[in-house]
Amino acid sequence: MRFMVLIRADRNSEAGVMPSEQLLAEMGRFNEDLVKAGVMQAGEGLHPSSKGARVRFSGHERKVVDGPFAETKELIAGFWIWKCASLQEAIDWVKRCPNPMLGDSEIEIRQVFDTEDFGEALTPELREQEERLRAQIAGQTDA
Repeated sequence: MRFMVLIRADRNSEAGVMPSEQLLAEMGRFNEDLVKAGVMQAGEGLHPSSKGARVRFSGHERKVVDGPFAETKELIAGFWIWKCASLQEAIDWVKRCPNPMLGDSEIEIRQVFDTEDFGEALTPELREQEERLRAQIAGQTDA
């Protein structure tokens, strides 16, 4: 199973406060443990929402809303993609994570859909397209 592990933003991350050298070193060691265990597939920090945008959809209309966004507690400061045997394994890894923020923080864990989860709605043609796109992506990242 794959999981997206979401690090919630806080006032400091939204203000662009960079992590300390100590936190970067602790996170580096944690990431090394994840990689050695075959868990980590990807992971990055994100710039504050002031450097981002949202696109709102209403029928055929698209409206761009520039950041920053007001609800800091609903924003994401970083993420990982992990491959774990279960939600409990992902929880156990998160419990080992250094606190990613200066104060209280929260990390959310969400399972990523696999093609099998879509059942009959994912026709053989759509499944073939999905597999072809995944192969193209893998080829781009390997290059």
